[in-house]
Amino acid sequence: MAYLCSETFILFIISTFCFICFSSSTPFILLHGITESCNDIASTFYTSQLSRMSGAYGQCLEIGNGAFDSVTMPIENQVQVACEKVKGMNELRQGYNIVALSQGNIIARGIIELCDGAPPVKNFISIGGPNAGVANAVCAGGPWCAFGVYSDFGQSHYAPNGYVKLPNDIGGYLRGCRFLPKLNNEIPNAFNSTYKERFSSLQNLILIMFENDLIVTPKESSWFGFYQDGSYTQVLPPQQTNLYLNDLFGLQTLDKAGKIKFIKVPGFHLGMDIQELGQYVVPYLIDGGAPAPASTPTVSPVVQFSFKKKLVINDTAIGKEKLVL
Repeated sequence: MAYLCSETFILFIISTFCFICFSSSTPFILLHGITESCNDIASTFYTSQLSRMSGAYGQCLEIGNGAFDSVTMPIENQVQVACEKVKGMNELRQGYNIVALSQGNIIARGIIELCDGAPPVKNFISIGGPNAGVANAVCAGGPWCAFGVYSDFGQSHYAPNGYVKLPNDIGGYLRGCRFLPKLNNEIPNAFNSTYKERFSSLQNLILIMFENDLIVTPKESSWFGFYQDGSYTQVLPPQQTNLYLNDLFGLQTLDKAGKIKFIKVPGFHLGMDIQELGQYVVPYLIDGGAPAPASTPTVSPVVQFSFKKKLVINDTAIGKEKLVL
């Protein structure tokens, strides 16, 4: 009897300890890319694997109906929806981390900079994000093509137009693009110090770029690098862009504090394996974990996602291989 009581007590202590460890770890949310939903393979893979490997509570945050709204809902509206959801999640009240895939990075930055009254974001892990914008206006035959990427119609009906930055039309970008110039504090005479204060308060900013990324153009946008104004050939590293030199939203502040990790991985857009997740992402999801490579798992399958589904919007077929952002 004494043995059984002792064994029960030990099991109780172990289970209580495990509960405390898990409940005290910083949770994370995952924000998926365009034409994706939280039920798609990329979203479920990243959410489940990162939660399992880190021991942290993780949840994919859905905006609207997922795939359809990720294309047709303006980015500023998507951020508003995500902001309200984040504020309503009790498990995030003490702070949380964000893991963002592709277009989800634009939503993530919107939450960090624009969401009043939201819990603090500790670490922002950006995977294949069009962070400095994309230089190609892909409309795939949609009705917005006739109106132009920076028209009111184009901005209100096609989400990616909110972060398209055409190097040969910077004036049009600053006048007509509704979201990215605001997020970057690029609009003349409209600087908002709160955006910079919030973004530069991050503990760590992890920027992961894919060496053979054919979706984010240029791929250096994942590091906040971008084409020089007026050029489609010369790509400026992040430290030579106006965003960095003028420290418009805190990029230089974070970098000089040693809080930015610029990571380049081989492969195509969003194609990471388990080993790379363990090395570059998981350490920032573990409370008190040193920002160093994690132990190498015994199995490291390469995750390759197919971007060839079709999403039909108003009888217009949009090729997903062109729109995973």
